[in-house]
Amino acid sequence: MNTDYEGDVKMKGDTIHIRQRPDVTISDYEKGDTIVYEDLVSTLVDMTVDYAKLFAFKVDRIDEKQSDVKLMDIWAADASEQMKIAIDKVVLGAVYTGAAAANIGATAGAGSGNINLGTEAAPLAIDKTNVLDLLVDLGTVLDEQNVPESGRWVVLPPAVCGKIKKSDLKDASLSGDGTSMLRNGRLGIIDRFTLYSSNNLKKITDGGGKKSWQCIAGTNHAISFASQITEDYLPKLESTFGSAMRGLNVFGFKVVNGKAMATARIEV
Repeated sequence: MNTDYEGDVKMKGDTIHIRQRPDVTISDYEKGDTIVYEDLVSTLVDMTVDYAKLFAFKVDRIDEKQSDVKLMDIWAADASEQMKIAIDKVVLGAVYTGAAAANIGATAGAGSGNINLGTEAAPLAIDKTNVLDLLVDLGTVLDEQNVPESGRWVVLPPAVCGKIKKSDLKDASLSGDGTSMLRNGRLGIIDRFTLYSSNNLKKITDGGGKKSWQCIAGTNHAISFASQITEDYLPKLESTFGSAMRGLNVFGFKVVNGKAMATARIEV
């Protein structure tokens, strides 16, 4: 996501005004033609910083003295990792609903209307033989919206990334790398997409226990994200012998260009 408005965040409840980029008209020109200048209008979209996550932990003075490692540093590092996971779950569990109508479902494609990206009722069944087709179809859907090729990404669940490693691309010569992805574990770039694996995508379990995921692809023009984190180190607690650390992360996000994002409902 883009973080163009990160510096505008101060506290939970803030509203950030995001200025949209208008579409400039391209016209034919003949020698001697009178040029007509457009009056472009840049509309505003509001993004509310309406989420907040915190961590707070203490280290007893006795444990701190008896430990052979710096507990505060270790736990602070873990707090940072857990914070990223918690924010990922919120964002990835919500933004997929903002994709343009032509970029989702069994009839995706702004021009073709015949690309099946799966639905809640009928998710795409993905295995090692067709997982590359999924990536190609997501790319085609973005192509039909004239989304730039540079900076494209796709987020997939680990189970699907495993299918990619078992696909034909496990041959290093086919993937264009000097070493097979089975050797180095790097998925890299496939069909113009930088691939990311996340266990925090929206997952749905139906009444029969079958699981499906909502995969997301796009560019960072699709979503704006802004956050601010404050951390306090309390060297001396009043109620006990020890020190503490706490952190507050406020954040917000908004789908500002649904055409630049596509989603697929898949099962493995």
